[in-house]
Parts: sequence; C-alpha cells; structure tokens
Amino acid sequence: MAGSNSHVTILTLNVNRLNAPIKRHCLKNWIKSQDPSMCCIQETHLMCKDTHRLKIKGWKNIYQANGAHRKAEVAILVSDKTDFKPTKIKRDKEGHYIMSKGSMQQEELTILNIYAPNTGALIFIKRVLRALQRNLDSHRIIVGDFNTPLSILDRSMRQKINMDIQDLNSALDQGDLTDIYRTVHPKSTEYIFFSVPHCTSSKTDHIIGSKTLLSNCKRKKILTNNLSDNRAIKLELRIKKLTQNRTCTWKLNNLLLNDNWVNN
Repeated sequence: MAGSNSHVTILTLNVNRLNAPIKRHCLKNWIKSQDPSMCCIQETHLMCKDTHRLKIKGWKNIYQANGAHRKAEVAILVSDKTDFKPTKIKRDKEGHYIMSKGSMQQEELTILNIYAPNTGALIFIKRVLRALQRNLDSHRIIVGDFNTPLSILDRSMRQKINMDIQDLNSALDQGDLTDIYRTVHPKSTEYIFFSVPHCTSSKTDHIIGSKTLLSNCKRKKILTNNLSDNRAIKLELRIKKLTQNRTCTWKLNNLLLNDNWVNN
C-alpha cells in the first residue's frame, strides 16, 4: 500500500502517551499492519530528550515536535516506501504542531499535524493557520486532534454548534479548506472518542484538506485500534497528477487579509 506510485495513505491517531516501551512496541506493530504512506500521531508525551525512543524499522524519516513538558508532542512518520521529499519542516516549540512541506511524485504536498490544547482549542487552531498560511500550498492536508467538533453530527448529544466553531469553519472555508470526512460522509455518525463519565461519543479528530483534493479522495474511514481510547482516521488519496486537467486559476486566500503587512 505505502509503496504505490499513484496514491498516498495517511493515518492519524491520538496515541495518548508513548512513554511505556510496550505501548511503543504495539504502535510499531499496528503501523506495520496498516502499512500507510504517512502516520501522524498526537500526544506522544515524548520530550526533547526522548526523541530517540520513537523508532520503527522501515520508517527512518520521523519528524517530531517535542516540548519541555509531557503535555502534547506530535510526530509525522514517513514510510521508506514513500517517495516524499521534504523541503521545509516547521515545529511548535511547545510540541502542539508540526508541518512537513515537500513533494511526492513531483507534486507538492503539505502535511500539518496538530494537537490543540483542551482549553482555547479554537483560538489556537485559527492562530496556527494564520501563522503558517504562506507555507500551506494548494495541496495541503491538516490532520490531528482538534479537541473540538466541527459539525452537529460530531457529537452524540447533537448539541448546537456555537459561534466559535462556526467562526473556525468560516476561516477554513476562506482558506479554501474543507472537512474531508464530513464532505464525503455528510450523514455519518461514526465517532472517535467515548467519554465514560459523560456517557457521550464525539469526533474531535479531523482530516481537513484543500477543496481541490476532494476529487482525489479514494476512501476515508475510521479504524479501531488497541493502542488508545481514540480511534484512528485513514485517508487514501490519489497523488499522481494532482494538477492534471486543472485549469490554472488564482484565488485569494482570505486568511491573508488578517496580516498587517497586507492591510498596510
């Protein structure tokens, strides 16, 4: 699967700590069984001094964002079978996001892996999008644990979406981005996480992508695993000739209007 010349498979999962050796071993086996092109994981809780602990045979390209405290930390793992050539890596010093920009099959592709904090998640996500907007090209995929639903169907309680979430959805739309899973499965009620104290289910992990990528999505599904109390999301995307048969059009990224240098 990972070695195909025509598509890329991306997995995203909140692993909920990788401090225990047995859990890192289980992660290795699970990734190998799924055989993705890239695997994005959140909440590794591996600090800067622990980066050497995340090693998988056949996955020598592992990019991590590690903080000074065990409270977040994310990583992007790239299979050796995958022809991904990174040109730029940007890391959050507190370990909440990592961006890898590069090319695959001579097509540009940017992957942004996010773990939003429990408090102020919506503000954090919008701030990250503004900070990285010049690095996010037309073929961009944003994955991770947003710690917030994006749709009324993302919660079993069917709570109304508040204004802050509506503002985030509006910002994503202005950035020519869309929730790929919700677009492909508009009525699905599959969830990622079950809260025992509240007896509720929710989907706060997402894969957001450029609207231009929608026609290239082959399949997207939610997977169970024995690693975490979160389920994983898997996206299979046709990558070869992403720009084929596309007219060359220009569209203003409205997020740029928030920049002072543009307004001045």
